[in-house]
Amino acid sequence: MNNNVNVRKIAYKVLYKVLYEGAYSSLAINSSVHANELNSRDTSFLSSIVYGVLEQKLLLEHILSQYSSRKTETLDDKTYLILLIGLYQLLFMDKIPDNAAVDESVKLSKKVGAFKSSGFINAILRNVVRNDKKYSLPNKNDNFLEYLSVRYSCPKEIVSIWINDYGKDNTIEILKSLFGRPPLTIRVNTLKTSKEKLINDLKSYEIKVTEIPFLDNALNIENTGSIEKIPQYKHGDFYIQDCASQVCCEILNAQSEDCVCDVCAAPGGKSLYCAIKMNNIGEIYSYDIFDHKIKLINDMARRLGITCICAKIRDASDKLENLPECNKLLCDVPCSGLGIIRRKPEIRYKKDTNIDILTKLQYSILCENAQKVSIGSVIVYSTCTLNKKENNNIVKRFLDEHKDFAPEPIVLPKGMERFIYEEENVFTILPFRYNTDGFFVAKFKRVGFYG
Repeated sequence: MNNNVNVRKIAYKVLYKVLYEGAYSSLAINSSVHANELNSRDTSFLSSIVYGVLEQKLLLEHILSQYSSRKTETLDDKTYLILLIGLYQLLFMDKIPDNAAVDESVKLSKKVGAFKSSGFINAILRNVVRNDKKYSLPNKNDNFLEYLSVRYSCPKEIVSIWINDYGKDNTIEILKSLFGRPPLTIRVNTLKTSKEKLINDLKSYEIKVTEIPFLDNALNIENTGSIEKIPQYKHGDFYIQDCASQVCCEILNAQSEDCVCDVCAAPGGKSLYCAIKMNNIGEIYSYDIFDHKIKLINDMARRLGITCICAKIRDASDKLENLPECNKLLCDVPCSGLGIIRRKPEIRYKKDTNIDILTKLQYSILCENAQKVSIGSVIVYSTCTLNKKENNNIVKRFLDEHKDFAPEPIVLPKGMERFIYEEENVFTILPFRYNTDGFFVAKFKRVGFYG
């Protein structure tokens, strides 16, 4: 580790921003890496602590309660965070000596101004070591929900949603899938290269490449270093997009000379996928409400050599906002994000989910935009969440209340199969099944105008 940089202090600052200021973990880590000019080893250590503490937060709190007479909620923010960081190192980072984990935690308390807590922190962590780091979990027979919540560090409210929606066995597998970093998945830009050439090019830089059997031009890559520095990235031979998002685009199935409207497009991956699948022939209108996100879409299209995308500011929920006459409509609506917890572990701890407001917005976006397409047009509604209130229930309500639309059967990519029973026009991707984000896709077709 770079002796000139105190990575634990940086990790403390990042966790503070995430847990108390609403920052996204990935963005806060990246910002700190650049600001402190961290090398790859320090970056890895920083990421391990930040993501690890976020992934195990409820379990760490449970363990802390067994070693401290003071309730967790009575601890000041600084003491609380330092104890979580210290406990995580003791329990989950085998390469760090116990003494180092304890001593560095005490030093950290002094560096962040928690002088009065240094003795308390030292006593708690040393007590954990003296007791061989033993702890007990809630009794699963007495309270299975509490057991799952603590064991997999996921709030009971979310665990309960998943059990009700997908059953106990699937819920346990979903919970297991929340740990560790997701694969880095890319989409080959066949406008500029082929999958075979890109694989060879990447391997020449000692990047590990794995093909994905159910998507023709998707690859998982490892050992990339800074991805922006890879020549093939700069040249626009590929872009980053999770498999589940790519499957959504396969289901939309945009073809050359189609007109596609992507009404909640940012960061733009689905629009890019459609453009490549359409051989850059046709029209794609990509909309978002923020100017900086429109710039992001345009910049990515430019890097990939895509010219058929027109990115503009538009509010997808505004009744007065018209659409071009399109035959493919994609509504990838804002959601609670319960399918991307592995990517953003802090999502699970959000208190103000406002699910009722969110579902109203989702339904409004679907209805307002669906009403503006012509007969025969295909619509895909999608989310990156696992919650039937935002998914299946929205779809059922839409079809019940809009008789001018009919369910359109989904044809899955070869090599994929349904894992739970659903109607033929919807598909839920559970994250453990294909090592992807959790995702939901529904498909409709306009069949008439019935007022």
